[in-house]
Amino acid sequence: MIVLFTDYGLNGPYLGQVRNVLHRDAPGVPVIDLFANAPAYDPKPAAYLLSAFCGEFPPGAVFFAVVDPGVGGERQAGVLEADGRWYVGPDNGLFEIIIRHAASEPQWWDILWRPERLSATFHGRDLFAPITARLARGEAPEGPDFRERPLKVICRPDWPDDLSEIIYLDDFGNAMTGLRYGAVPEDADISVAGRPIPRAETFSDVPEGAPFCYENSNGLLEIAVNRGRADGLAEITLGRQVAVSK
Repeated sequence: MIVLFTDYGLNGPYLGQVRNVLHRDAPGVPVIDLFANAPAYDPKPAAYLLSAFCGEFPPGAVFFAVVDPGVGGERQAGVLEADGRWYVGPDNGLFEIIIRHAASEPQWWDILWRPERLSATFHGRDLFAPITARLARGEAPEGPDFRERPLKVICRPDWPDDLSEIIYLDDFGNAMTGLRYGAVPEDADISVAGRPIPRAETFSDVPEGAPFCYENSNGLLEIAVNRGRADGLAEITLGRQVAVSK
């Protein structure tokens, strides 16, 4: 299968243009929409989000993963293999957390192939989608179209293992953080902009309208309001720091 993870949004032509290329070059391969609204222009929080969700997909899945504010610039385009899954996208840190948490040694290839038409601003359609389709058809990243490189050249060792900030707001107003719930000490206090956020296991454990934090279905610490919207609180905004203290 092909899995789409982008900041393209659902409005406009961009996902449709990518899907057209995938259908043309890999007909019959199912395409799964994971995120179309990953953190826009910001591969760092997107890296933590992608890592939290990729593990539920089977080996052999090919991720079209594009959050690419440097499109057309000096960043490399590449293919990552990690734990049997493939990732196609820019070398800008988007795959950092996947690489770091991989159970086996990942591999990276620069994409040397270029199509006859390569828009300076839409590598998703012109470069990443055809390569994604090739991998989905079972082709290996080998030959003159690829160049394997050591992973150390693309890694971001200064990024933390867990990102203490809000990285995603879903349509219910719930706020996902870049913190793995299991990495937060059980006796730690959670707060955002000085506002304490108590813990609970699920929504019905707190009164209606009360904010709380919990372990979401993908293992991240998430902030919510029972029958309300966490993003309705002044403190809950994208990029806001989440304090963890004892």
